[in-house]
Amino acid sequence: MNYSISQLANKFGLSRSTLLYYDSLGLLCPERRSGSNYRVYTSKDAERLQQICVLRGTGISLEEIKRIVGAKSSRTVEILQKRLEVINNEINVLRKQQKQIVEILGARELLKKTRVMNKETWVELMEAAGLDEAGMHIWHREFEATSPEAHQDFLESLGLNAQEIKDIRTWSRNGT
Repeated sequence: MNYSISQLANKFGLSRSTLLYYDSLGLLCPERRSGSNYRVYTSKDAERLQQICVLRGTGISLEEIKRIVGAKSSRTVEILQKRLEVINNEINVLRKQQKQIVEILGARELLKKTRVMNKETWVELMEAAGLDEAGMHIWHREFEATSPEAHQDFLESLGLNAQEIKDIRTWSRNGT
């Protein structure tokens, strides 16, 4: 199937100027032009634009997307893993900012309106669920064994200091 620039833009909820911009970057260049020199996009172009839109949704720059759509899958994995690491770091920074704002305002009740979980709240929640100290230890041990990076992120999100995180992760791995 062939598409005009307007048809393809509408299909993906984009503006004509976006497709023109992608063309100027060499990111999405139509395979052919009509006799009147209008851009004619093919199904292959539409598939490429679909891939561009998906990658754009991850927050990857257009420059990186251009590398991905023209590269082998190993490059894609590398770029996406790097983006995931950046997102994780940004989330940690935002959590710290959230916590600081609540502390500055001195309004602990605001914690319930945020997604901030602190150590005290988490412990209360685990105890309310019936876990004692031994149960929480098992929980940490399983978390560390199955997803060590996520465990690290979780502990950081609770606002624990580096030494406490290190201690928890050590006893989670070693059982001591």
